[in-house]
Amino acid sequence: MRMTAATHLIRKRPVNLSLNEALVAQAKTYTSNLSATLEVLLAEYVAAQQQARQSRQLAADACAQDWNAVHAKVGSFADEHSTL
Repeated sequence: MRMTAATHLIRKRPVNLSLNEALVAQAKTYTSNLSATLEVLLAEYVAAQQQARQSRQLAADACAQDWNAVHAKVGSFADEHSTL
């Protein structure tokens, strides 16, 4: 995700994070704006999690659709064992 002009218009608020002090010191050697860097990385993480959730949902939907097709064609095993 890139920082764009529109990104800067989004309301921001301070948050408290507990981060490894040595890691923060190392990261500061690579970026002059740690907050912006963390925001980009967090946005990428959230997007990846949303994509993974969507993929799992699509797989579950396909499985249910396939099972429903089998049930419509063959019926249910339990149909042969009615307790009535």
